[in-house]
Amino acid sequence: MKQISNHGFIRVATAIPEVKVADCKFNAQKIIRMIHKAADEKVQVICFPELCISSYSCGDLFHNNLLLKESERALLDILQETKQLNIISIIGLPVLSENKLFNAAAIIQSGKILGVVPKTHLPNYCEFVEKRWFSSGEESSYDLIHICGQISPFSTKLLFGDNSCLFSVEICEDLWATIPPSSHHAIQGAHIIFNLSASNELVAKNDYREQLIKQQSARCYAAYVYASSGPGESTTDVVFSGNGIIAENGIILSESERFSFEEQLVINEIDIERLVHDRIKRASWKNSPENYKIIPVPFLEIENLKLHREVSPHPFLPPKDKYEKHCEEIFSIQIGGLAKRIKHTNVQNSVIGISGGLDSTLALLVCIKTYDKLKLPRKNIIGVTMPGYGTSLRTYNNAIQLMDLLGISIREINIKPACDQHFMDIGHDISIHDATYENAQARERMQILMDIANQTNGLVIGTGDMSELALGWTTYNGDHMSMYGINVGVPKTLVREIVHWFATTQTNKEIGKILSDIVETPVSPELLPTDQEGKITQKTENLVGPYELHDFFLYYMIRFGFSPEKIFFLTQHAFKEKYENSEIKKWMKIFFRRFFSQQFKRSCLPDGPKVGPVNLSPRGDWKMASDVSASSWLE
Repeated sequence: MKQISNHGFIRVATAIPEVKVADCKFNAQKIIRMIHKAADEKVQVICFPELCISSYSCGDLFHNNLLLKESERALLDILQETKQLNIISIIGLPVLSENKLFNAAAIIQSGKILGVVPKTHLPNYCEFVEKRWFSSGEESSYDLIHICGQISPFSTKLLFGDNSCLFSVEICEDLWATIPPSSHHAIQGAHIIFNLSASNELVAKNDYREQLIKQQSARCYAAYVYASSGPGESTTDVVFSGNGIIAENGIILSESERFSFEEQLVINEIDIERLVHDRIKRASWKNSPENYKIIPVPFLEIENLKLHREVSPHPFLPPKDKYEKHCEEIFSIQIGGLAKRIKHTNVQNSVIGISGGLDSTLALLVCIKTYDKLKLPRKNIIGVTMPGYGTSLRTYNNAIQLMDLLGISIREINIKPACDQHFMDIGHDISIHDATYENAQARERMQILMDIANQTNGLVIGTGDMSELALGWTTYNGDHMSMYGINVGVPKTLVREIVHWFATTQTNKEIGKILSDIVETPVSPELLPTDQEGKITQKTENLVGPYELHDFFLYYMIRFGFSPEKIFFLTQHAFKEKYENSEIKKWMKIFFRRFFSQQFKRSCLPDGPKVGPVNLSPRGDWKMASDVSASSWLE
């Protein structure tokens, strides 16, 4: 088989076939059809519901010899009809071994039974009395089973796969146990748990079941693929909805339509590299020696992989259903961090440079809400606007109006005379608009803020965000410095979103209008002269690239440790032809070059609150030498 990288993804499917109670031949044909359909979609592993060959609701017919023989004969038909396929299929059926009947899952590939896993926990209540018919897998004394003319491993402790991915199987009630078998499977190395189920529907049960699946996948740092019986089962006493769910580390990626009378095939990809990364980082993740058997299984390689799973182009932004809650929580974390620093230092004043741009606006909004929370007067916040050579009329007016409407103290200090003098002192030609020209302005502004803080016994509140720190798009010992960096944990895409949230939900129309205009203003350090109309000429994203791309690169590099190759693949998928491949590569090279070369700025970063899973603080979140080579990433 040709070896092609799938970027660490395994394509799985949960299948809900049409069934007839006790009609094994009919059920086998439906299963065969769905296996072929999944194989056409390049699915690598497909999981069917519990006892799907016989159907789950056969009752005392499970003790009938004919049903047991028909079940085995049906499995043999499935093996023969799929022997030319490389897809791995997990199929539920009753099996007889050592004079006991087991509710089991057969794992098959290319006409071979790779292993049979019996159910461990048997329900014995209300309409579910499986102990009436079946024995627990723990009661088996054999580790092999003779079935369909083959001798196969038979155990609850089987893992299947290769070095790239291992999967395991548990059945229905196993998930509901105090300690599910999948917990042990994961500890032994299983990345994906497949659950064959026949869970009936009751009011509110589905919500609870989804929570179980999400929690178990999160607790195990694993994927959980769940396939439950559909409406073809008997409705004598209960109803089955055909519930198929694919979850990964606490997030549901896909699920079936419940109560559909059509067969359903739900397909998605599991990111094994993502799961392994989280396991590696968690000190609490420990393997314990148990008597597990690993069954080597080759996975089908997929050429030109196209993902079914959604990859958000803005991974830092709150999901739509939790938008307001997450924005409020992030804002509250910032307020909590600043409030503690103010109380600890026992200062009454805060000094903040207000440019009329996004970052200083968010920092100012955090400041006023912090002072409100601490019952301190807003006049104790000293907003300093410092127009220079590149200050536009738009940002200047927004800065003045916003400070006035928010009721803080306002100071205006034009930095041009001081910069003119400084350039004369160091012998720099003011017509040369180089790094010296730009950085001198940023450092002059920081000197003013620091001196006003000394003058007023106040704290300088830093405004720079995490995206700027990642790129090193900040002047060392200029806007790079502060006494507390309130935005250091917030990337640029999220800064814009929080200001927008505040403008639309947390303030009046007059302030909201100004905030909305700030959100729409092009991002700029405003260090180069404006045009003749006083408009911005220096636009950051024209120079270093779109912040939405850099935030995407940052998230997947830091959060999951992905390679540039995989990040590039995910970027293509997330942005759906918004950017040409050459453009993505161009900005990605800039990202990695700047990220590595600018670590020295992050190594001496001021304190500031962490608000999400990605952070660049050198004290706990991102430790990297300042002289690391970027050559491998750039190549």
